[in-house]
Amino acid sequence: MTQFHSSVNPNSATFAQNREDMLSAISTLEDIVQRAAVLSDKSLARFERRGQLLPRDRLSRVLDSGMPFLELMNMAGFLVDDDNRETSVAGCSTIVGIGYVGGARCMVMGDDSGINAGAMTALSTKKANRAMDIAREKKLPFIHLVESAGANLLEYQVEMWMDGGGVFARLARLSAAGVPTFVVLHGASAAGGAYMPGMSDYVIGVKGNGKAYLAGPALLKAATGEEADDEELGGAQMHSRVTGLVEYLAEDDAHGIAICRELVERLDWNRLCQQPPPREYAEPLYDIDELAGIVPADYRQPYDVREVAARIVDSSDILDFKPAYGAATVCMQARVFGMPVGIIGNNGPIDNDGATKAAQFIQLCDQADIPLVFLQNITGYMVGTEMEQGGMIKHGSKMIQAVTNTRVPRITFMIGASFGAGNYGMCGQGYDPDFLFSWPNINIGVMGGESAAKTMSQVMLAGARRKGIEVPEEVIAEQEAKIIAHFDKQSDAFYTSGRMLDDGIIDPRDTRKVLGFALQTCWEARNRKTCPNSFGVGRM
Repeated sequence: MTQFHSSVNPNSATFAQNREDMLSAISTLEDIVQRAAVLSDKSLARFERRGQLLPRDRLSRVLDSGMPFLELMNMAGFLVDDDNRETSVAGCSTIVGIGYVGGARCMVMGDDSGINAGAMTALSTKKANRAMDIAREKKLPFIHLVESAGANLLEYQVEMWMDGGGVFARLARLSAAGVPTFVVLHGASAAGGAYMPGMSDYVIGVKGNGKAYLAGPALLKAATGEEADDEELGGAQMHSRVTGLVEYLAEDDAHGIAICRELVERLDWNRLCQQPPPREYAEPLYDIDELAGIVPADYRQPYDVREVAARIVDSSDILDFKPAYGAATVCMQARVFGMPVGIIGNNGPIDNDGATKAAQFIQLCDQADIPLVFLQNITGYMVGTEMEQGGMIKHGSKMIQAVTNTRVPRITFMIGASFGAGNYGMCGQGYDPDFLFSWPNINIGVMGGESAAKTMSQVMLAGARRKGIEVPEEVIAEQEAKIIAHFDKQSDAFYTSGRMLDDGIIDPRDTRKVLGFALQTCWEARNRKTCPNSFGVGRM
């Protein structure tokens, strides 16, 4: 055992300042996440009049009590539909995550119809598509608690309509891959949304409230002049006895959810998965709460990434791979909840030796079928004449080749800076990690705002010199201030997560739990048998 000996002093002024900054960011995260629930709950009276459960109550009832639930894309849509930080609501009118239903790990999506009747926002379809992609890759039964007014026509965007087709394509692919899909029709599922139950394997309709139609009464009258009531046109009772779209008719929301749970339980999904071997493990030696005080808010302030790893891995046991070679790129062998992992972190930019070391380490993990964990705090690859002549492009490419083509699960946490090609080499979103989460303190982009500003100043000065023009210092300062503000706005964790450049923001102190859950999800996917067919299950 190679236990890491921490040099962090929790009583130091530096630790206290780091902790204050991080807790402030966590508080902002909690406030933003809570906004959707508060707004949705204001519709309680309307739901009670209709004899319905609130969307979050539906979600809690479908999930096994006391079992973990990993919410995904909690920031989706933030600062997209509303660019006011004080009023913007995250979530895209849906709640998505991985949890347990009848003992089986499932992907669950609930329409938040307490917010604008569940109308879709700009990124709603992108969020749904990502959820279904994960469900297919990880062989997770997909459960959708449906009640949505469809696309918000007042905020119509052609991209949203086009992306919406991908939702139904993914349902078809899930079914064909042998991954069952379930819909509980709690309320309206109109227009294109009607294909949500139409493309699902099992449909439960709630009597009175559940409806599915290609054209609702208003659209029908506008398009054809025909008048029809909701139930006649697309009510759950009609679909259960006339069209056959609804297999199971429920008396109310609670009954519909109970039927859904029973159906999942009857699948006995876990019989198709090997049981994991018994794993013994010990908790880290150091309190995970200390993660709030280790990482500085200013990414330019150095710290040892091993201090982060030591509060995540079992027994704080870390075996350093080539610690003296390419020392700024840290490669570690460890275990998390008894599962072996290879961890790559950053103590500075990636140089030639660091890139070569990381590429070799990735290949060794691939050879041994050991998942990779990336702790991103990277300002990029080293530049300069010495680096370029030493083959930085070549060596950096080795690392990117390895990251791209490894066959093992890859889970990325952005914990500080994530700039330039460093993001690529450390398995950023463009490299399709199995899961990617951000801490609320991160900065992400092609480069930092100051670097961009100084670069453009040099460009401006070079152009002025060629023309024999003198550029006043105040002009340079004004340009730099504008560039820094422009870059900094877009590098903020909440801005980037709102645009779904990750799978959500987490509290750093939850990193070990989230990592363990993600690793086990990946393990089950690789050890689960499914029964695919050619076209999925066709409705009869």
